Amino acid sequence: MPGKPRTRRSATSGTSASPGSHASLRSANQGRVLDVLRSGELSHTQAELARTTGLAPATISNIVRDLSAAGLVDTQAGSGRRGSSVRLSRGAGLVAGVDFGHSHVAVAIGTLTGEVIAEERRPLESTHAYADSLALATTLIGDLSPDHAPVLRVAMGLPAPITDNIIRGPGILPGWNGADGRALAEDAFGVPVDLENDANLGALAEHHKGVGRGHRSSVFVKISSGVGAGIVLDDRLFHGAWGTAGELGHLTLDENGPVCRCGGRGCLEAYTSIDTLLARTAGQLPATTLDELLAAARSGEASALRALEDAGLHLGWGLAGVANLLNPEVLVIGGDMARAGELLLESARIGLRRHALDTVAQTPVRVSALGHRASLLGAVLLAAEHTELSVD
Repeated sequence: MPGKPRTRRSATSGTSASPGSHASLRSANQGRVLDVLRSGELSHTQAELARTTGLAPATISNIVRDLSAAGLVDTQAGSGRRGSSVRLSRGAGLVAGVDFGHSHVAVAIGTLTGEVIAEERRPLESTHAYADSLALATTLIGDLSPDHAPVLRVAMGLPAPITDNIIRGPGILPGWNGADGRALAEDAFGVPVDLENDANLGALAEHHKGVGRGHRSSVFVKISSGVGAGIVLDDRLFHGAWGTAGELGHLTLDENGPVCRCGGRGCLEAYTSIDTLLARTAGQLPATTLDELLAAARSGEASALRALEDAGLHLGWGLAGVANLLNPEVLVIGGDMARAGELLLESARIGLRRHALDTVAQTPVRVSALGHRASLLGAVLLAAEHTELSVD
């Protein structure tokens, strides 16, 4: 079950050591080592830690000894003391990621390196209210935690704009609209909570573990019941002035087009969402789910192929606006619609080339490497990144 969070004392945040003191320097150096252990490889030798942090090998040895005694790291003997491997201990604490969708909740338990060790996904009614949904997520966190170990922090994603922790989702999350998501979640989980738009979490996961890895800039476009984007610029999530950057689904393509759930006309979402495609083919196909629609397209059904082609062309139009404005290194398509693969992306690339400047028209458009788990994995990564540790 969730447990009381611990905060790491450092030269800037501690109260037990004055700046510049020996204790303050030791705490800061411990923090540097912990930060290395929480990123990249799961384990490091003491020699690698010395090279990465710039600290003396003897200092690293002392720090590793202190961290081990505090139960924060595990060591494994290697060739000599400096060749022994060091990794964060699961006893240092766990984190949880929670991904609420239009009709599902997914929960994952992870280590402080962002490694997922257990996860589960449950269906929800599309009109689910926050109280019952948070209660279910709390139960899942407790059930999934190994030996019910304490969870120090939770990150939660929702498919809606979020401003000052207030959820703005009358169309896609009516049971959450106007709620203070962070306050409600912290009351339910009993630990600090990071609240994020689900597309932002997907962008974070793809940047660290998927298609965006190795790129300093990328845009993750999640297409399911709605359409949203997460933007990574210079290795950082971009939220905009009020936290709602990335609402790509409500980019107007035709002011005389179909009415969108937001009340506008001709929004990208009104051409590319799953509900739109199913409604468009309802008179020609018996398909009532995306998978049935995709099966029809793969069997050569003309109306299904045309619906996906049209959706892709409009998607490409929207991607062209993103590419012209931000010039990202890669465009990543995620969410349930990503299962369409090239049935959608082939025409999306055509739409991109038609509407983008020559300098960005060839921006790669690729399917998410993490599939429907992208937002959930991003939640675990965010919670791990924001959890601080103490050495007591």
